[in-house]
Amino acid sequence: MENTQGVVKKAFSDILGTIKDINKNKKILTFLLAFFLYIDGVYTIIEMATSYGKDVGISDNSLLLALLFTQIVAFPCAILFGKIARKKDNSTVISMSIIGYLFISLFALQLDRAWEFWFLAACVAVFQGGIQALSRSYFAKIVPKENSNKYFGIYDIFGKGAAFTGTFLIGLITQITNNSSYGVLVLPVLFCLGYIMFKAHLKVKG
Repeated sequence: MENTQGVVKKAFSDILGTIKDINKNKKILTFLLAFFLYIDGVYTIIEMATSYGKDVGISDNSLLLALLFTQIVAFPCAILFGKIARKKDNSTVISMSIIGYLFISLFALQLDRAWEFWFLAACVAVFQGGIQALSRSYFAKIVPKENSNKYFGIYDIFGKGAAFTGTFLIGLITQITNNSSYGVLVLPVLFCLGYIMFKAHLKVKG
C-alpha cells in the first residue's frame, strides 16, 4: 500500500513538475493551447457526426456507409499528408488542415441531404489522420528529447480533455436552444481560435 502511494505521489509530482516547466516555455504552452482547441473540434466532429446526421434527417444506412467510407479514405490520406509534410514544414500542413476543418464545420451548418453528408465524410477523411499524426510529430520536435515521455503525458491529457469538451458544449447549447445547428456553431469557433493560437505559437521564439 505504501509503495502504491509512493508511486502515485511520484507520478503527480512528475506531472506538476512538467506543468511548471511548460509554463516557463511559451513555445510549448502556446502549441498545447492551440492543439487543445483545434483537436477539440476534430474529435467533436468524429463523436457527433452520426447524432447530427440523424437530426438533419440522414438515414441510418447512409450514416453507417459514410462513416465506413471515412475510415477507408482516412488511411491513404494520412500517408499522403506525411509525404507532403516531408516536402513542406509540418506547421504549414497543420495550418492547412485546421483551415480545411474550419470549412468543413461551416459546411455542416447547412447540411440536410444524404449526398452532403457523404461529401462531408470525404472531406473529414482527407484531413483526419493527417492532422493527428502531424500534430504529434510536430510536438516531438519542440519538446526536450530527454523528457519527451513526460511532455507527451501532458499532450495526451490535453487530447483526452478535448475529446469531451466540444461534445459537452454542443450538447449544452443544443439543449438550451433546442436546435442542433446552433450547437454546431461551436465547431467553427474552436477551429478559428485554434488557428489563431497556432499562428501566435509560430511567432514565439523557442
